[in-house]
This record gives sequence, C-alpha cells and structure tokens, in this order.
Amino acid sequence: MEITIKQVDKEEVWEIRHKVMWPDKPFDYIKLNDDDLGMHFGLFKESTLISVISLFISNNECQFRKFATLSQEQGKGYGSTLLDYVLKEVNNNGVKKIWCNARINKANFYKKFALQETNASFIKDGKQYVIMEKYI
Repeated sequence: MEITIKQVDKEEVWEIRHKVMWPDKPFDYIKLNDDDLGMHFGLFKESTLISVISLFISNNECQFRKFATLSQEQGKGYGSTLLDYVLKEVNNNGVKKIWCNARINKANFYKKFALQETNASFIKDGKQYVIMEKYI
C-alpha cells in the first residue's frame, strides 16, 4: 500500500473537512476566510485522499487548522503520519511555535507530538476546545 503526502489545493481539503468535522452544517461552513493564505496538505492512501490539514504561517508562528481524517480511516496512524510530516515541514520554514485549537477530546492525541495545553479554552457550536502549542 502506497502512502503519499503532498501539498493540495484548498478545494481538495474542503470535502474531507465537511464529511468529518461538520457534516450537518452547510458546505460553506467549513471554508475559512483565509484559506487562500494557507498551505494545505493531504495524505493519500493509494490515490485516495483520506487525511487533510491546513497550515497558516505568520511571524514565525504556525497555526494548523481543520485537521481531519475520514472516519473509516481513523485510528490507523494516518493522521499521526500527516501531523508528523507537517511538523517537520514547519521546522524547515523557520517556525518557532506551532499551535492549534484542539477539541478537548483530542488533547491526548496532540500531547503525543509534544504540544502542551494552555490555559486558554473556548466553546464553539457546543464543542469544547483548548489551545495547544509547541515551541520548536
């Protein structure tokens, strides 16, 4: 089985974002105003896109957003492979800090990558989030 990770167009990540993150919302809900400014990466199993993540770099900081893996492919290591890849990518781009708004129930996943919970948290659409960060 061949696994490939590459930069993709924003339109390619939208479909997976919608299916995984907010399937009950209108399609446009998953689009970000600054998607044009982001770097979008996808993990392909054979030739099928199964996991996506979007990076937004500004002032030596990188926020990753809209990290999603198709539900039938979750728990198989694909998301970990993709996140590991982009953490190395940003390291090569002179980024000093990487952070995300993590769903509380996913915080332990991000801890495996040395991201730490901050004191900042919030609720969006009934889901609780915590800001997690890592200094590189």
